[in-house]
Amino acid sequence: MTGAVIAIAIVLIVVGGITASVAAYFRLQRHRADAVAMAEYRRLADEAVANQVALQGQLADLHDRVKSVESLLRSVD
Repeated sequence: MTGAVIAIAIVLIVVGGITASVAAYFRLQRHRADAVAMAEYRRLADEAVANQVALQGQLADLHDRVKSVESLLRSVD
């Protein structure tokens, strides 16, 4: 009887270890996928910032042009 209990306990410990290892492996894989997604989000955020800076430059140029057109129209009057 004692031998059977010990055998069952060993089997349960081995199965529990395997289960914990498999769960840890899939958790690691999920973490890696999340890290890849976060890297993509960071790249997109950097790209958006670069586009915004370029757009601000274009708006500043447009603002200068509008100011020059306004001053030209005021000088015509």
